[in-house]
Amino acid sequence: MANFYDYIKWRGDLEFERDPFNPVDNAIFSQLAYLPMDDIVPGPDESGSISIEEAGEISAVKYKKYLSNINIDYTITNGAKVIQAIRETSRYKDCRLFGFVNNIDFRRDKQFSAYCVRLNEKRNNNYMLVIFRGTDLNLAGWKEDMNMSFNNSVPAQKEAVSYLNKMAKRYSNPLIIAGHSKGGNLAIYASAFCNKKPQRRIVRIYNNDGPGFLKDVIMSEGYKAICERIFTYIPQSSLVGMLLEHGEIPHVVKSSSVGLLQHDLPSWEVIYNNFVGAELTEQCRFIDKVIRDWLDQIDEEQRELFIEAIYKILTAGNVQSFADFPADFIGTALSMINVMKNMNDNTKKLILKIIGSLFTITGKNLGQQAAGIKDMLSGKR
Repeated sequence: MANFYDYIKWRGDLEFERDPFNPVDNAIFSQLAYLPMDDIVPGPDESGSISIEEAGEISAVKYKKYLSNINIDYTITNGAKVIQAIRETSRYKDCRLFGFVNNIDFRRDKQFSAYCVRLNEKRNNNYMLVIFRGTDLNLAGWKEDMNMSFNNSVPAQKEAVSYLNKMAKRYSNPLIIAGHSKGGNLAIYASAFCNKKPQRRIVRIYNNDGPGFLKDVIMSEGYKAICERIFTYIPQSSLVGMLLEHGEIPHVVKSSSVGLLQHDLPSWEVIYNNFVGAELTEQCRFIDKVIRDWLDQIDEEQRELFIEAIYKILTAGNVQSFADFPADFIGTALSMINVMKNMNDNTKKLILKIIGSLFTITGKNLGQQAAGIKDMLSGKR
């Protein structure tokens, strides 16, 4: 039941020249994206870079409380733990970090963060990594994720394209693009719609349990141009990574966690320099079918109205992050109830209709599943 922390202990003494960049390295750098690098890593408009060793020393002081208290913000905690694990290893310590950006815009429902890495290699053509952060605890990011169900291009996706075009000009190195969760979606989107010159330099694109796209994106020429370079990894009970449409065939990996917790990269089991393979669970296939059937019954306009209504309820009482809920749970709950009471009748009916259809479709699929098992036991199948 080894994970990437064990991999760091096993392979941390091997520089990239001796053991090339692999899927586990991708997961480590994708997890590192959750570390707030403000005032540590130079921004996209600044020159220079900082080594992982130097950044680790600064973050050890700056984020000390996150290393000792996992209940503060698990996304920051995981990022802080990763850099402490790799900061003194021969493999990672001299890699250079640069181009960190973190933009959150609640008016535009946008949450975007990314950074770049030059690997510690002595060859002239060593890789440059462009890593996109997944969704953190900000509600703007979650709203943006949900907007993908009816919008071909959300603000973070557009910014990911601009960011990749801009940062690719810094060096002429071959490119590796990666990210976890929404970050994986951004990695694919940016690679598909960036300028042709950087697109040709892309060697691999890693999507770690990121959601898919609407069909128009999958059918685009940009996506077709990079499809064979996409490596998508999902755990055996994936939910996020099964959402919407994928043109690439995913690699299923074994996770030591259960349910939604399998989405966390440190739970993915590792052997040597790769993930342990697995098969999708029946529960995963069932949930995926229910969600697909459900979305097929809701047109894009209804999806938008439903998501907007749910977001208004969640952000009642000026809540901007899931971390804000425990601080004043009763006050926030009362504000949410108030918002629901004041909604117009058409919005209330739409919410009830869409939630009701989810229960109906779930029941229908359960019935079909039960009938299939009965036929199998009776010898009809």
